[in-house]
Amino acid sequence: MKRLLGLLWLFYITDLAAQPVERLVKVLVTPNHADWVYKIGEPVKVNVSVYRNNVLLKDAKLRYEIGPEKMEPTKKETVTLRDGTLALDAGTMKTAGFLRCVATVELDGKEYRGLTTAGFDPQSIKPTVPNPTDFQAFWDKAKADLAAVPIDARMTLLPDRCTELTNVYELNLQNINNSRFYGILCVPKKEGKYPAILRVPGAGVRPYNGMIAEAEKGFITLEVGIHGVPVTMAPVVYENLARGPLNGYPAANLDDRDRYYYKRVYLGCVRAVDFLAGFPQYDGQNLAVTGGSQGGALSIVTAGLDPRIKWLTAYYPALSDVTGYLNGRAGGWPHLFAGNDLAYNNKPDRIKTTGYYDVVNFARLVNVPGRYSWGFNDEVCPPTSMYAAYNVIPGPKELDTSYKDTGHWTYPEQTEKMTNWLLAQLKGGK
Repeated sequence: MKRLLGLLWLFYITDLAAQPVERLVKVLVTPNHADWVYKIGEPVKVNVSVYRNNVLLKDAKLRYEIGPEKMEPTKKETVTLRDGTLALDAGTMKTAGFLRCVATVELDGKEYRGLTTAGFDPQSIKPTVPNPTDFQAFWDKAKADLAAVPIDARMTLLPDRCTELTNVYELNLQNINNSRFYGILCVPKKEGKYPAILRVPGAGVRPYNGMIAEAEKGFITLEVGIHGVPVTMAPVVYENLARGPLNGYPAANLDDRDRYYYKRVYLGCVRAVDFLAGFPQYDGQNLAVTGGSQGGALSIVTAGLDPRIKWLTAYYPALSDVTGYLNGRAGGWPHLFAGNDLAYNNKPDRIKTTGYYDVVNFARLVNVPGRYSWGFNDEVCPPTSMYAAYNVIPGPKELDTSYKDTGHWTYPEQTEKMTNWLLAQLKGGK
């Protein structure tokens, strides 16, 4: 059952997930610092409150665990909350990182869960992933190999998706190794030159609708898939791919840096930029990339690889500092060196490959303005891993962590703020 749920997650996950639905019982875990940030060595105190119908739930049986995020808990206990609340000393950390308290209540056979995550000097978190001496040479050659492959762009109009203001196409481009790269292209019908936005996807296998709303506002938009298959097929096709040949794709060929799954993906993103940069209606100056989770990673990768990208926004980037687990702390999604995957992947050739694909090493190359956003409660992309990448970005950057309680999801206000910033840069840069 656990494996089946993992497969379904791979199919249904989106890059910007909506906030979780309300539940009957709410478990609130509140730190004693309003900004959730502490100095190294400073003690953390938390308060746990359990509500049902917005009233404290008395005599609730609660289980809590405290420890560095994604690591084994250093403290755990089961207690009864006589008045529905519990004050806890959560301890501290001696190094920069994140300390998490998870509280779970069981009621009528169902579990209800809440958590809080305290950050200790997160701006000083340093990467653990190796930075290969030939990293730049490796990717320069890869891009040169791609440049030798004709784009061979094929556009198919999708009349049912077109609007009064926008034409919508399925696009596919020639990529390396005789593969194709697919996406949904939206182009304003009105004659003129426009800024362009590339949206790169979160993990999983799915169809795409395209960024029609942004195109209606006067932008050329391209939303891509990464798996080399059309993005307009029936949902059952993607479900079967997720269960079959694409199951476990983030680790495919990890033992060989030239055959690793993400090489074709990263170069496919560059190919998408090739297309947009040469598109007749493109204004020639204003091109941005955006995405969340795996898409957040690909946004940073694309901006690091291609100077034609002028702005980026990235939500909770995955694939960041994945070797954290080998150094006693949380590593980024897809958690290659955690749990059951540790024994299989903890080998010199696989560790070496990660250095060529980890977001940290692309972040070092990002010199264009970017806006980034994530919460401290993210259990898919641990904040330790994301800060490891963010902290090495040399270009102008702004991190919005106003929504600290978010996990691997966003508030509408959060995405609105990020989107408005990006569109303003593209319009203002003309």
